[in-house]
Amino acid sequence: MLRRLYEWTMEKAAHPHAQGWLAFFCFAEASFFPIPPHPLLGLMCLAEPKRAIRFALIATFASVLGGLFGYWIGWGLYDVIGQQLISALGLTDSFPVAACYLREYDWEVIVIAGTTPVPFKLLTITSGFIHMALGTFILASIAGRGLIFMSVGILFRLFGAPIKRFIDKYLGWVTAAFVVLLVGGIMAITLLGGGDKGAQDKCEAATEVHAGA
Repeated sequence: MLRRLYEWTMEKAAHPHAQGWLAFFCFAEASFFPIPPHPLLGLMCLAEPKRAIRFALIATFASVLGGLFGYWIGWGLYDVIGQQLISALGLTDSFPVAACYLREYDWEVIVIAGTTPVPFKLLTITSGFIHMALGTFILASIAGRGLIFMSVGILFRLFGAPIKRFIDKYLGWVTAAFVVLLVGGIMAITLLGGGDKGAQDKCEAATEVHAGA
């Protein structure tokens, strides 16, 4: 299933409306879609390197909009679809941990999540659920998503073909690595806490979360 979904996504790189598909996948991945849009962005940048900055900007803008959609799900629709979505994505155990870190470290978590394998959708939905300040959320999302998508554009421009072949051959391993790195990404968030061991212990042990600030 994952392989078919990945291949279907990659096919859109050659579509006449590839930019529209890129925007859609970036929007969806920030709120509910399981496949990251980075390989699609990379293929498009590889095919048209002179337009790499344009593609990266489209990805950033669409991802931030998708993040706002995820925020809205967490803010007003968590009981209706948010909880089921988190469960379907396999993020149920990570949800209270993410909420704790967001309350402890605020915008720093969004920036780090936007540039690491931590599923961005986990943080967008959780941010809305805990009623994080919307302005802070938007600015942090722009910073985090902008950094990663511009980096992806440059990396695929320089090393696109080898990276693409690796992902095609080892998709299962890449997916497993993302799951492992999810834990490492959340742990990296604690570095911005200045060694606040009490906050780290509390968040790592979190099992419940309540809506609102």
